[in-house]
Amino acid sequence: MMAASLLRRDKKATAVHLKADLNRTDNSSGVRQLQELLDAVLNPEKPAADTEALDWCKCLIAGGEGFEEFCKTVRSYDNATLCGLVWTANFVAYRCRTCGISPCMSLCAECFNNGDHTGHDFNMFRSQAGGACDCGDSNVMRESGFCRRHRLRTGENVPSIPRDLLLMSEMVLPRFILCIIQYLRDGYVEPDTSTERDLQKVLQQLEPQISFLEELTKMGGAMRTVLTKILTNQQTFKELSMGQEENLYAKKNYDKYLSALKNSGLVSVEEKAQGATADVTVGAEGGAGAMVLLGTTAPGSPDESNKEEDQDAGQSVGQRKRVKLSSSTKDPCIIESLKHKCFLEELLFWTIKYEFPQKMVTFLLNMLPDQDYKITFTKTFVQHYAFIMKTLMKSHESDTMSNRIVHISVQLFSNEELARHVTEECQLLDIMVTVLLYMMESCLIKSELQDEDNSRHVVVNCSEALLKNNTYWPLVSDFINILSHQSVAKKFLEDHSLLMLWMSFVSFFQGMNLNKRELNEHVEFESQTYYAAFAAELEACAQPMWGLLTHCKVKETQEYTKTVVRYCLETLQIWFDAIGFIDEPAPNQVTFHLPLHRYYAMFLSKAVKCQGLDLDSLLPDQEMLMKIMVHPLQIQACLSEIHSNMWVRNGLQIKGQAMTYVQSHFCNSMIDPDIYLLQVCASRLDPDYFISSVFERFKVVDLLTMASQHQNAVLDSEQERPMLEGALTFLVILTSLRIHLGMTDDEILRAEMVSQLCMNDRTHSALLDLIPENPNPKSGIVPGSCSFEEMLSAVADFKAPVFEPGGSMQQGMYTPKAEVWEKEFDPIMVVLRTVYRRDVQSAMDRYSAFLKQCGIHTGNPWPPYKERTPLHPCYKGLIKLLHCKTLHIVIFTLLYKIWMDHQNMSEHVLCMVLYLIELGLDNQVQDNKEDEEPCIEEHCHDSWFPGTSLLSNLHHVINFVRVRVPETAPEVKREAPPSTSTEASSYGQNLREAQVFSLVAERRRKFQEIINRSNTEATQVVRPKSSSTRWVPPGTPPQLVTEILEIRESMLSLLIKLHQKLSSKQNSLSASWLEDMDTSRHAHGDGITAIERILTKAATRSCQIKRSIQDICGKVCPPVPPKKNSPSDKKTMDKEERRQRARERQQKLLAEFASRQKSFMETAMDVESPDTEAAMDLGASEVMESEVLYDCVICGQSGPSTEDRPTGLVVLLQASSVLGHRCKSEEAKKLPTSDEEHIYAADTCGVAHDVRLTLMQRFFKDSSCLQSVSIGWDGGVYVQTCGHTLHIDCHKSYMESLRNDQVLQGFSVDKGEFTCPLCRQFANSVLPCRPGRGTEAGAWHTPTNKKTCVLVKEVEDLQEKLGLFPTESNLSKEMELVIKDIKNTTQKKYMDYGKNPGSPDNDFLFMYSVARTNLELELVHRGGNLCSGGASAAAKRSCLNQLFHVLAMHMRLYSIDSAYNPWTKLTQVAQSIQADGFDEERPEVPMLFRDVPSLLIIFVLTMPQPLRKEHFTCVVKMLYNLQFTQALAALSSKFSPEERQAWSTAGALKKNAANAEKCFEPLLSHVITELSKDKSVYKVNAEETPMLMSSVWSPQSIEFSLQQFCMPFLRLSCLLQHHLYGDALTGCLEEEEFSSLAMCLGLVPSAPQPSSIVHSASCLQWAVSTFDLLTQWCAEVTGLSQMQAEQSLTLLVQDPQWAAPRLLQLPDNYNIIFQYYHRKACAACKKVPKDPALCLVCGAFVCLKGVCCKQQGTCECVLHSQHCGAATGIFLLINASVIIIIRGHRFCLWGSVYLDAHGEEDRDLRRGKPLFLCEERYRVLEQQWVSHTFDHINKRWGPHYNGL
Repeated sequence: MMAASLLRRDKKATAVHLKADLNRTDNSSGVRQLQELLDAVLNPEKPAADTEALDWCKCLIAGGEGFEEFCKTVRSYDNATLCGLVWTANFVAYRCRTCGISPCMSLCAECFNNGDHTGHDFNMFRSQAGGACDCGDSNVMRESGFCRRHRLRTGENVPSIPRDLLLMSEMVLPRFILCIIQYLRDGYVEPDTSTERDLQKVLQQLEPQISFLEELTKMGGAMRTVLTKILTNQQTFKELSMGQEENLYAKKNYDKYLSALKNSGLVSVEEKAQGATADVTVGAEGGAGAMVLLGTTAPGSPDESNKEEDQDAGQSVGQRKRVKLSSSTKDPCIIESLKHKCFLEELLFWTIKYEFPQKMVTFLLNMLPDQDYKITFTKTFVQHYAFIMKTLMKSHESDTMSNRIVHISVQLFSNEELARHVTEECQLLDIMVTVLLYMMESCLIKSELQDEDNSRHVVVNCSEALLKNNTYWPLVSDFINILSHQSVAKKFLEDHSLLMLWMSFVSFFQGMNLNKRELNEHVEFESQTYYAAFAAELEACAQPMWGLLTHCKVKETQEYTKTVVRYCLETLQIWFDAIGFIDEPAPNQVTFHLPLHRYYAMFLSKAVKCQGLDLDSLLPDQEMLMKIMVHPLQIQACLSEIHSNMWVRNGLQIKGQAMTYVQSHFCNSMIDPDIYLLQVCASRLDPDYFISSVFERFKVVDLLTMASQHQNAVLDSEQERPMLEGALTFLVILTSLRIHLGMTDDEILRAEMVSQLCMNDRTHSALLDLIPENPNPKSGIVPGSCSFEEMLSAVADFKAPVFEPGGSMQQGMYTPKAEVWEKEFDPIMVVLRTVYRRDVQSAMDRYSAFLKQCGIHTGNPWPPYKERTPLHPCYKGLIKLLHCKTLHIVIFTLLYKIWMDHQNMSEHVLCMVLYLIELGLDNQVQDNKEDEEPCIEEHCHDSWFPGTSLLSNLHHVINFVRVRVPETAPEVKREAPPSTSTEASSYGQNLREAQVFSLVAERRRKFQEIINRSNTEATQVVRPKSSSTRWVPPGTPPQLVTEILEIRESMLSLLIKLHQKLSSKQNSLSASWLEDMDTSRHAHGDGITAIERILTKAATRSCQIKRSIQDICGKVCPPVPPKKNSPSDKKTMDKEERRQRARERQQKLLAEFASRQKSFMETAMDVESPDTEAAMDLGASEVMESEVLYDCVICGQSGPSTEDRPTGLVVLLQASSVLGHRCKSEEAKKLPTSDEEHIYAADTCGVAHDVRLTLMQRFFKDSSCLQSVSIGWDGGVYVQTCGHTLHIDCHKSYMESLRNDQVLQGFSVDKGEFTCPLCRQFANSVLPCRPGRGTEAGAWHTPTNKKTCVLVKEVEDLQEKLGLFPTESNLSKEMELVIKDIKNTTQKKYMDYGKNPGSPDNDFLFMYSVARTNLELELVHRGGNLCSGGASAAAKRSCLNQLFHVLAMHMRLYSIDSAYNPWTKLTQVAQSIQADGFDEERPEVPMLFRDVPSLLIIFVLTMPQPLRKEHFTCVVKMLYNLQFTQALAALSSKFSPEERQAWSTAGALKKNAANAEKCFEPLLSHVITELSKDKSVYKVNAEETPMLMSSVWSPQSIEFSLQQFCMPFLRLSCLLQHHLYGDALTGCLEEEEFSSLAMCLGLVPSAPQPSSIVHSASCLQWAVSTFDLLTQWCAEVTGLSQMQAEQSLTLLVQDPQWAAPRLLQLPDNYNIIFQYYHRKACAACKKVPKDPALCLVCGAFVCLKGVCCKQQGTCECVLHSQHCGAATGIFLLINASVIIIIRGHRFCLWGSVYLDAHGEEDRDLRRGKPLFLCEERYRVLEQQWVSHTFDHINKRWGPHYNGL
């Protein structure tokens, strides 16, 4: 009732009235009134879109003030010391590692720029998930990094807030928030019944309300405090949330909320209701196995779990693949439904239900600077954690949702204080682990590893969406985040039940994504699940592991490590039991995922390295070690199998897995721990057992026989060699890698860096990426460790970015220093770290190139042997591997096989064998005699070698060996046993001595021994070996028979024989070679060097060996293979010789090819090599020869160009506005980087010419105007050629073939585009060459001595002579076509300047302007002058000669009416002013206003071709007179009136002198006098104060300015003469350019001494009376009736000088551009563009790809390129720092001109490091723009379809 009356009143008045009421001490009536008003206003039954309620709230809160005012007032009381600015995805923020305490720290741009971060390690980044600014928060960053604002502001100096200011807010806001919540309750529908859209609709309607809340949070600390009170007050929530009893709507609304709450627990209500029946079903599904895995059962129900197990015993496990684990957590609150106590909790609840709408997230985060709120909110978030994840799993938009969740959680959990607080109070760790378990339980399947049928192990299914889409990452990332806090990690490590849960979680990933080798046909479908598997292991297992390891670095934390190790072993044991593993891995299976093994390995490594624990105390018994070793070893063997192509039928993805396993982001969490674990096992297990296991796993046991032939049951013969190489390489890695066995972190970093740099030169960022992060975090310097940068400068040199000719741009690279190659190159590390096998080769090639260059070794070097860092004492047992008989037998066998040339041996095998011998020599076992077991005679293996020491075994001779060979083998053929041996008295004795060796039997025996030792009671029965049958191969192979071979060699003798074999000399080692050995040269070299090195080492370590070596070398005998030795020997010799010859042939061919290529490059690719001399200066060569012959590059024939079969030049026509962008000043314009700076286009050449033409057209006759200027400054057509010619008919068929070619081309054939068939340069037309006129050419050149007046008359006659209309021929047709092409090249607007478009006059203007454009551009390319003379790169591209003939032929169609012919006005004084018959016509353009170079071109083009040179010179002379007069007129206008007077009188005196017409004074005086007559031109500046010319004009300065004025005309004339007549251009100094040009053009007779300075006036040659002609020309100007004086002055003072075209000058630091432009709004659409771009020619700011600025389907960049550059645009993309070029309908990415400190581009600003302008690159870009070579130099073009 009362409310109704209030509602009708004015809002402001009501607010004031209520505020006053509420301020009274007794405010009950005010409160009542307000409540009633709010009941009416905030009625949730009204539609939310109705903004009336919002307006009321704003008014009430402001208490009658304006809302804006109110905001300002409240802000003045802001006491916040944090910035807390919240941003959403794609926002640009900064991160400074130097200032950050937490790795997630981030700053907004404002705080970053206001702080001091010089020299810090910071970068700019585009936020992925959103974030908030941490400035001012000392928990997350160091205070030194705070910005000025947040460093100073503390709450003290802010006045306390008046009570009544926020009074209304406190009353109104609770109701407002409730209203929002009621809308949310109302609008919510369960996702399965609704669509996404319904929820979106509700949110859209609430947009204004939530935005209002957001505005409130931005009012600062005072308002946030009020909001916090309201949101966290439990009393308010109780009173309001249910609504009043009688309000039906509120009741229904509350019920909706309750039903939504119902399913908010982890276990839904329905599941609980079925609790009783559930037991049975769970059992059947295999829950029991899982329960055992979890190790703990739900505490409340011991009996239930037993029941389950009984149930289980009866049933076979896993009738369904899908396994569901029962929940087993000690924290029931996670499982129960949620209960809410305050508004904040319910708001968060709905935020989750609605899948984290951005606005809500921002609101909740904006409140965080309030400490009380932060704590409550964090607890609320934790309380809802399980619910959040449950919602996430069901969401369709899980990506967006994940980002929003992390946006919130990273703000809460990065703060150690807060994280510790919630861990203690809210069981955060329990919740996280339980939720993770719960999440993964939803996608478990039965493991098929090992025992498929009876396996009880479950693993995650990698093809589930949860894993495929990484849905779990928000959870895992939070978990990693909180584990980074020491206090939290310690809690985790101390809590054993949590650790056990975590281990069971990790075991879900153990053995996932199992690969089974396809043996028959190729898989149909290649699954890509391995991505998911690797990502899951890295993120969910490895990263938490690294997090925990960082807290186990010191002695004090020993206990933690021990606990983790203990649980790892327990879980491993459970796993072995679950998969039913005994001792042999299942064949043809491999999984790359063994996180339990890796946890165990990494904690072991840390324990020994950092905590001083004894390794043995952490290791299990031998039997367990044997089990642990199996799967990692299986992976190593499979890597080898995959690379040997044994898994090809599994598709490419298996290669992908092998590569990912060793890739830099994964290797330290995968292959490194695996190899370390194998090293640990090897150091503790029996070495013979270990070695034989390795060869058996690698399937090469059958190959290790002395016999020349064998059968391999498991490998094809082409796989044997790679597998053997793999096994040996693996053993070398195993025995020589020291990453976890004693290297310090710095040494590891150095080794990693060296191995990456040896493979290839690397950029800084690539190197950062390639070096595994974990032992050494790269960010933040770990105290006591060497930083990345220092290490880099120690091992590598920086190669600055260079340009190769041809414009491919290099980045700054690091390359290894010479001493690194010499001392540190470690091929073993390279092999371990290469993802692609080719990288190993690349490293070796680089190594051999280095050795060649330094002259150390010229041949093909072998991988160098590298001394290792000493082993940590714990791992000394590893050396036993190198000193065990089994390995020695293998080595002996292989040496023998290589010497005997058995099949499947290779250089690599020998290399690895020698490596192993050398490792053995370098790592001797300390002699502990008593440990040596007595030699047990009955084991015949022992009789191979007497002991285990490599040194003593090296010289042990083995006489006979018993082998099993196929009957067909050559060994069998002998009838009698060999009786060569003298000491062998009888056959029987040999038999007894002969050695037998079977690796497999050996391994079995050892295994049995170990098992018996560990189980004395021997209860376990070892399974009967199925494999014993394996030795009978399938099919019917030849029977195996036993033979005895006589060997009589020792390892030493074999080495020496191999030395002979390699050096192919009979006695390569003399008996005394050891004495005169120079050991220093042994480090680098090939196999010969390696053997010498080994022999030397062995000799120095034992005198006995030394003696043996000398004996053997003394006895030197040729190797005696059992076969007849001659043929094979001869064969090898022949082979060598043949190879040598082939090599020489190849060298010769290559050399020939190279020289051909070079000559081709010189003729063709002028773009690439600007310095080579002109390949074919067409202009010069043409007229001289009797008839020019052309080569057609298509048909290869050579011949002249004829009328009916014309030849043409391959040309590229392009429109260009480069000339139009020239300015007067040499300085380039600056790019504006603030609102104050601007660029004006008014001073450019193009604009100046436009203005001039428009002005002329106002006053003069159109046809005359169109001959008085040139166009084409903007949008002129530039013609360039690659210099190759082709028959035009050949070209047509070539185009036809291109049209039918379906290959994707970077050009459009329909538009006539093609690439030159010879040099592949881009082109789009063919310019016909006119048939060469032969003999008469000589006459054209003869210097003439005719009088000037005679020549003038001849020229006039020539002009009268109408051009013979060309006969219709193929040539003329082609010429017409080219003209059409030229016209189509540019846009219509650049051609029509006349009053009536398309008129002949217009056409005429366009045609001669094409010639002008090309001449001007060539001048620009020559540097703006002709001082350099000679040919330039530009000259080679120019085809002016041909172009002129084509244009001339076309222009011949127009004749100039003799009445208007400018020639007459140039050379004759008109008798009298004609009668005024023409009054209605406008006058012609006065001669002094005309553009002289244009006239020159018009004359040359309209006279019959070819023009004699004397006539050309005559034309130039006459035009020079006009140009000179114009110079005088222009100069005179610059004088002050006094000066003008003075010069006028001074010159008048000289008028009658003899050569007055060749002096400038009288002429100047005459011009001044004439122009002052009648309507004086000089009136204009008489009014102004005389210009402040400090300098007075001297004769010298006048002479200089006249020369400068005439120079452009002379340059053009000279260039034209060069092209038409082939005259050479002579170079000269810049000071002498004028005289040089004048002589060249014949304006002055060639002076005998060049030093004489030519005066500009002395070049004048008048045909008629000088002064009369001048008077006539001046009269034309002064006689103009309609023109004002200043307009005539404008036209008179034309300055032909323009500076070279330049791109804009860019700031040095890219950040300046980025900060100004990336937030700047577009001028056209007023929005901030998504992809802003800048035109580097004119500075325009445009929207790239923006739909907002599209016009007729063309986007703004393309439009701008047409408008600004006649379809050439150069744009800098602000957000990517790269430059794109638009050329017509194509575009390309050019690269970046901004590089970071390491000389690298940062495309898309991904790394965000500071970027600086690279001047060289920018110059290259400018050079390509000016020279129009974008099309030739940049290779990757694509169509843009007007979409840029």
